[in-house]
Amino acid sequence: MRAAFFDLDKTVIAKSSLVAFGPEFHARGLLQRRTLIWGVLSQMLFVRFGADEDRLSKISESVLRLTKGWDHREVKQLVADTINEVIEPLIYAEALELIDHHLAEGDEVWLVSMSPAEIVEPFADLLGITGAISSRATIDEHGKFTGELEFLARGENKAVAIRELALDRGLDLTESFAYSDSETDIPMLMAVGHAFAVNADRQLAKIAHENQWPLLSFTHAVRAHDRSKSHTPFFVSAMVIGAAAVLGRTRHQHR
Repeated sequence: MRAAFFDLDKTVIAKSSLVAFGPEFHARGLLQRRTLIWGVLSQMLFVRFGADEDRLSKISESVLRLTKGWDHREVKQLVADTINEVIEPLIYAEALELIDHHLAEGDEVWLVSMSPAEIVEPFADLLGITGAISSRATIDEHGKFTGELEFLARGENKAVAIRELALDRGLDLTESFAYSDSETDIPMLMAVGHAFAVNADRQLAKIAHENQWPLLSFTHAVRAHDRSKSHTPFFVSAMVIGAAAVLGRTRHQHR
């Protein structure tokens, strides 16, 4: 059994999922206006320069401090109420086409994101895919966020989680696929036989070139419920599968 693993932010959707929900958290009184503005500025830097481990660590710590004391049920309900309006319009049509292609091929499809499970899991359900690997926050006995994490899905942790999932579900990672935009996801990309750099930051583009990973560019937005109406060119999925076949033959010949 094969699987396809997709990073979320800037790979499946066009911006940070956490920042996208910022206005909704502000409207519910969970975020102050200045915090919302800080989030928008951080998103601009994220889009322009990408995110290395240091930046991601600072973002993670800031988000955790903000969530301390939030009610878990309230956050889940907020996401359920607004995900169609907040996240769905940000989906890349090219990513959606690839997801549908992998599903049609009988592959499992997983989102792998540093964003919290409260956002990532409902989005995986919206896409109709197999499931999600995401960060998990600690919840106290009163149902409140403690400001701590049980698991941070970042860097090497993503690769570890993918390998554990593969053992549990009998997945062949040498035949599986992974898609990401960031240098921080190099361990995740290295964990599979077919890695693809999507909208790659500078460092990932360099590593992709060294490892002969194809570079993909996703630019067109489409809503998930309009996927049957999408006219995204078929060459995206054809190029991915074709590149995987060529690289697979090349690696076999080198053995």
